[in-house]
Amino acid sequence: MWRLDGNIERFKASVVAKGYDQKNRVDYHKTFSPMIKPATIRLILAIAVHFHWLIRQLDVLNAFLHGFLEEEVFMEQLKGFVNETTSNYICKLHKSFYGLKQAPRA
Repeated sequence: MWRLDGNIERFKASVVAKGYDQKNRVDYHKTFSPMIKPATIRLILAIAVHFHWLIRQLDVLNAFLHGFLEEEVFMEQLKGFVNETTSNYICKLHKSFYGLKQAPRA
């Protein structure tokens, strides 16, 4: 993040798994893309207005990080964060991660 004067306020980083290395029916079984049709949104809004329901909006930016995985998923240690005493270790993921093919379903 940058300040208005051009200096760095803080560093931000995201870790993304190499999902392109995953093989269908080996590393994952199904993919899922959560989609909703505009007609469905209009119908729900019309019902909510008719019954005087309270309408709220919620954007979940980190939803992928909360889902539990059904399969066992492993990943290499991140470059720059490799522990020298355990450099041959790998990481076992317990929760979903950006980049995984099964992340939207989790």
